[in-house]
Amino acid sequence: MPVAELLTSDVTIPAGEAALRAFLARPEAAKPGPAVLIIHEWWGLNGHIKDVAQRFAREGYAALAPDLYSRVGRKVTNDPTEAAKLMEGLKSQQVLTDLNAATRYLTRQPFVDPIRLGVVGFSIGGTFALMMAAHNSDIKAAIPFYGQIPPTDSLKYLVAPILYIHGGQDAWIVKREAERLAEGLKQFGRPGEVKIYPDCPHAFFNDTRPDVYRPQEARDAWQRTLAFLASHIG
Repeated sequence: MPVAELLTSDVTIPAGEAALRAFLARPEAAKPGPAVLIIHEWWGLNGHIKDVAQRFAREGYAALAPDLYSRVGRKVTNDPTEAAKLMEGLKSQQVLTDLNAATRYLTRQPFVDPIRLGVVGFSIGGTFALMMAAHNSDIKAAIPFYGQIPPTDSLKYLVAPILYIHGGQDAWIVKREAERLAEGLKQFGRPGEVKIYPDCPHAFFNDTRPDVYRPQEARDAWQRTLAFLASHIG
């Protein structure tokens, strides 16, 4: 049942020699419950991602959205050229280190049940959400929205069930890639599913972008996300 009262805050998480900034939204109740890591798009930790975190919190999840650009000054942009440069400056291993630090932070909070942790990511965040499903055993459910698909052989290392959300008209992650993921899951007997929305472009879940937002499909993807999390960590 959705909750009415939320607590939100900006937090700082030690990540090696760096300080990882993040936005935290959670139900006011202090009882330990499930938590979800939210990984942003190439735009940075913007208002849209903070809103998504609060949507999860209203559903009873502690939601932590780390800033992947913390090491370069907490950048947020609306300019695709700048966003591309920021994304290209990310080093996958460093990002995974930061996301693992964020995971440890969540599991140590008194309001979090450490064995009920999921991850949701969008675009480049979806890429890292899928990576985490193969690299972090604390993750019990992963929902990548239109992220990059790794080589098929690497799918055998998945340690968490996944729900992959894809837009069939995505020009960045083309449909055959999503289909390859579905085939790889079957090939290696890994739990998960791929949901393709045939008429949707990349980033169709982002309701701040009228050029790509598809409200009907976004609502369906949200309900599927909640159901998937409920079945694995809820």
